[in-house]
Amino acid sequence: MNMREYNEKMLHIPSKRDDLRAQALESVEGPGFMLTTVEKLADLAQARSLWPVTMGLACCAIEMMATGTPRFDMARFGWEVFRASPRHADVMIVSGRVSHKMAPVVRNVYDSMPEPKWVISMGACASSGGVFNNYAVVQGADHIVPVDIYLPGCPPRPEMLLNAMLELTRQIERKPIFAHREEIARAVEAAALKAVPTSEMKGLLA
Repeated sequence: MNMREYNEKMLHIPSKRDDLRAQALESVEGPGFMLTTVEKLADLAQARSLWPVTMGLACCAIEMMATGTPRFDMARFGWEVFRASPRHADVMIVSGRVSHKMAPVVRNVYDSMPEPKWVISMGACASSGGVFNNYAVVQGADHIVPVDIYLPGCPPRPEMLLNAMLELTRQIERKPIFAHREEIARAVEAAALKAVPTSEMKGLLA
């Protein structure tokens, strides 16, 4: 299945009908045949050799550690190498609530990771603050680092983390790596600026 067929299939899913990235990919002309093949090979290699950084913040970290055990066996996807140094990692799993005291540390770890890099926000606390709606906890990891995958749950099961990792793998497999990625990024930004604000959306439950 090529990228165009994948995007058309995604647009039939109700939650993907207003996907700005899919619409931008349709509007931007891709690279030629040879560069497309190189892109696919590079994306396939990246998607199958992701190394998460060792970083656990709260109770979600226990589920993240359980995902690495033989019962769930994340090694079969090439994810088993948790790196102690962010300079050797390309995926950050924000597992648990992020306090304001810890926020600069999380950002420092993210900045130390080489490009390309991705972020999974694991659990309700990391994604939106969860039940900790107070002055001490950051209300979402996306206030600190750009998040690629939001994983709900309190805490999410290891199977859910595996599913999030597989979804990230699918995103990376279709990620542009040449100059037209900048055109796609500009198209996505332009579409986002034209989108109707959530506060003005009426009748969504009707």
